[in-house]
Amino acid sequence: MPFQHRIVQPGPKLNTVIDPNGEVLIPPQDWLFLKAGNGPLTRSVKSRCITWQVQIKKGKRTISKGIWAEKGHVEAATEELDRKRSTPEYQQKRATDLKRKERKHTEYVDDFYQEILDFLAFHPAYRQTAERLAQEVTNLATPVGSGTVARTTRIPVQQRVEAAVIAWLRHQTTGYDQMHIIRKKGSRREVRRMLAQKSKAMLTQYRTGEAIDSTCPLQKALTTEIPDHQ
Repeated sequence: MPFQHRIVQPGPKLNTVIDPNGEVLIPPQDWLFLKAGNGPLTRSVKSRCITWQVQIKKGKRTISKGIWAEKGHVEAATEELDRKRSTPEYQQKRATDLKRKERKHTEYVDDFYQEILDFLAFHPAYRQTAERLAQEVTNLATPVGSGTVARTTRIPVQQRVEAAVIAWLRHQTTGYDQMHIIRKKGSRREVRRMLAQKSKAMLTQYRTGEAIDSTCPLQKALTTEIPDHQ
């Protein structure tokens, strides 16, 4: 029956869903699908009527794809939200919120960059390389909506930094992106572990101040930066 809240999965065909019991359901004709991404609108619709929330599992995460709900309630909620957003009070609050978010993001980017420098801990002879590497990783990892490990809050920032650096090195200083990895459970994880060990060994050379050959993968990756010299 459609007249109860449900958590469902995408169905085998367009405009179908699968309920927790494995039954394939077709939403009523006067319902429509509201994609995820507009939190206030979704919450307003869910407070007005029965909905089917479509979710998928991605690893350990549960991701909402959107909700099915009666078209009339979706349209009414949309109109109400549009009216609210058109008021001067809302516009002023929105502008204040955006400035606050931009300031918070800028602070996070600066802090993340410094955390990377602390993690790298390169010998003073390789200060410029450390700064360039930290900037490259920061630029890639911190944009809002990037979905990178740097944007998660589930692990401490030190772990985020290490994961972001190792990921950048994996893609920029190894042949990982061109590797043919067999389709076997754990194979990709094992390849990443092996490459991470090589990346960490390379970082150790920079930390101890060893002489770095010009063919070093990191120096090649940072092509627009003048290599450090001892």
